[in-house]
Amino acid sequence: MQYVTRFAPSPTGPLHLGHAYSALIGHKMARAAGGQFLLRMEDTDLERSKPEWAAQIVEDLTWLGVDWDGEILSQAAQLSSYDSSLERLDALGLLYPCSCSRADIRAALAAPQEGVPHDVYPGTCKHRTMDSRKTGDALRLHLDNALDRLADREVSFVETGATHQGTHVINRERALREIGDVVLSRKGDEIVAYFLASALDDVAQGITHVVRGEDLFDFTAIQVILLTLLDLPVPTYHHHGLIRDENGKRLAKRDDARAIATYRDAGLTPQEVIALLPPF
Repeated sequence: MQYVTRFAPSPTGPLHLGHAYSALIGHKMARAAGGQFLLRMEDTDLERSKPEWAAQIVEDLTWLGVDWDGEILSQAAQLSSYDSSLERLDALGLLYPCSCSRADIRAALAAPQEGVPHDVYPGTCKHRTMDSRKTGDALRLHLDNALDRLADREVSFVETGATHQGTHVINRERALREIGDVVLSRKGDEIVAYFLASALDDVAQGITHVVRGEDLFDFTAIQVILLTLLDLPVPTYHHHGLIRDENGKRLAKRDDARAIATYRDAGLTPQEVIALLPPF
């Protein structure tokens, strides 16, 4: 099987050193294995994602010497492709509508941020049936029912990153306690959850190894649960270390001083920027 990985940024801000580190690691691993390296824009956040940010990401990666195979996939351009998976989960009786705070639901749909806790949903709307769904309602996964359906199957994934290396088996009680009934989409805005779209696109693109930062490790369990429910292949995962500032915080898009474009405008060469990163 050919090694295939990807770099999948959200075009909601400038590419910074942390992003570059992840892209360079994935690119190096793919090329060393004689495999493919793909580029995907995870732009399902239609309010914050901007074409100009996507264009700058492409420019910065090219400047750093990162190339990719095939066309760049835009999630926003194929939002309807996720409908069939939601319909299948609905047919299995694993979804219910939720009319809780729109702000809370929007936050639940977004890409995760380190240091921002995932609040387990208390089940306020868990009694509702799908025929009560209204415009603006979200769809939540009924995790209890989902795990019941998987009771006779081992739900697991293989991790090759140094911090979490090994085979991880999803534990029912821990999943209920730490994951809960996550939001998968919201009607009206046609927004699909970051982790659902990402997992489905990994399968659609034939990704064999998901290479990404260790801040996303905790989201792997729900992605593996969803893929297993849908009878889709689970890739191998590799979560690498993060680039942090002097206070130990993970770099984020607010760190414009560490944006690749800022270093480039200051006259640094790609080699000098790469030298600022830990070995990879």
